[in-house]
Amino acid sequence: MTRRKVIDLLNTALELEHSARIQYLSHAETLFGLDSEPIIVRLKEIAGDELKHEEMFREQIGALGGVPSMKLAPTLQADGIKKVLEVNLKGETDAIDFYRKILEEIRNSKDELKYEDLRLEHQVRHVIMDEMEHAQELKLLLG
Repeated sequence: MTRRKVIDLLNTALELEHSARIQYLSHAETLFGLDSEPIIVRLKEIAGDELKHEEMFREQIGALGGVPSMKLAPTLQADGIKKVLEVNLKGETDAIDFYRKILEEIRNSKDELKYEDLRLEHQVRHVIMDEMEHAQELKLLLG
């Protein structure tokens, strides 16, 4: 795997996280009613986690000599608690699948990265764990 390939994958991850943060915050603002208050709070907390992921991916891209993307991945609108939870659960599971592909690419790497491989692998694993936690919470909220 070349350094360029890693940077491209990380830029896609950055775009996913940036869009997820915007989507969570926007969805939180569309919900209303007493039943939605704890969900609104949690959506905003998850958005904060997504910001941390963005920052990590941005830093890794810079450390590898790349330029962090300012693009956004597609976002989805949703109305009502159930649809908001379903849309964001799908986003989390898609992100987990993508980040697992990044791990696979890193593991198959035999060339340019060396130490950065281990550090990057650790950080991507941490993001996957966060996303799995988010997905589990969203599933529980869906009932």
